[in-house]
Amino acid sequence: MEWRVRAIRGATTVSENTIEAMTEAVIELLDELESRNNLNPEQIISTTFTVTRDLDATFPAAIARRRPHWENVPLLDVQQMHVPGSLERCIRFLVHVNLPASQTEVHHPYLRGAKDLRPDWSLAPASLS
Repeated sequence: MEWRVRAIRGATTVSENTIEAMTEAVIELLDELESRNNLNPEQIISTTFTVTRDLDATFPAAIARRRPHWENVPLLDVQQMHVPGSLERCIRFLVHVNLPASQTEVHHPYLRGAKDLRPDWSLAPASLS
């Protein structure tokens, strides 16, 4: 089988800067990533999480690392560049994955308040062909 490296973006927001709120949002976002893309975590090359400067209760990577089969995924957390007026309490990711070359669509999950960041990706899959 032929494979291709693909990048998948996604984002969500949290209601407050707490471990519980961040955990719920990251789990929801990663569940959506895996289910909508029929993704096995063993296909993940690496994941970078960004958070806005108003989120510091926990690391999204620490939440992801507790997921089944994510313990060997290289993970990184960084702070998103601050732009006045930008979306607050936002968690984003960039995931690099190996997908079968025949898989011509990926779903970029934009959830909660982050749907407005990429309305074109929050509603439909992106075609790779």
